[in-house]
Amino acid sequence: MESIAPYLPGILLSYGAFLMAVASPGPNVLAVIGTAMAVNRPSGMALAMGVATGTLSWGMLTAVGLSALLATYASAILIIKLFGGLYLLWLACKAFKSAASPHDIDATELAGGPRTAWGYARRGYIIQMTNPKAALAWIAIISLGLAPDAPLWVAGAIVGGTFVLSVVIHLVYALAFSTPMMVRVYGRARRIIQGALGTFFGLAGLRLLTDRG
Repeated sequence: MESIAPYLPGILLSYGAFLMAVASPGPNVLAVIGTAMAVNRPSGMALAMGVATGTLSWGMLTAVGLSALLATYASAILIIKLFGGLYLLWLACKAFKSAASPHDIDATELAGGPRTAWGYARRGYIIQMTNPKAALAWIAIISLGLAPDAPLWVAGAIVGGTFVLSVVIHLVYALAFSTPMMVRVYGRARRIIQGALGTFFGLAGLRLLTDRG
């Protein structure tokens, strides 16, 4: 296996982009928070594992698809980076808009009543896999760390690492937001968090749009 050193900055940048994306509450995060708050902690954790499994599925599908595309058309990386960069800039605008809004997080219990642990896990997986923005998010995340000449294990490192991060972070959401105090703490820090996310997404988007390597 080749040395990891040349690819490590890109891999870490992909991890950073994923962390920032998970820190910005979307349908998956809100579902975990809402379930932990309204039902109980174990149900929120089961949903979190389903979401994390969906993350792994999206990551594998995107990495395999992009790797196959780049193996056939190396020049396609420019188009991939264009779409990824524009999407990150859109996320930056969304984060800054959220930071300026007085509206707090809107996490509610899932419709359909109580479920078994397996039912919550399955629901989490479905929520993640049917999120229409997930494909664009993963194109941006993978393209940040996957150079045209990168070996396949680099894509594997990105997908495997983000899966571990997804498990840990979504479980932390389920554990933390099962307490009302954490909800209040997050509400007070929300604008600062969203402002930081907007800055990161903006810089990462500009990097993709200006990188021709």
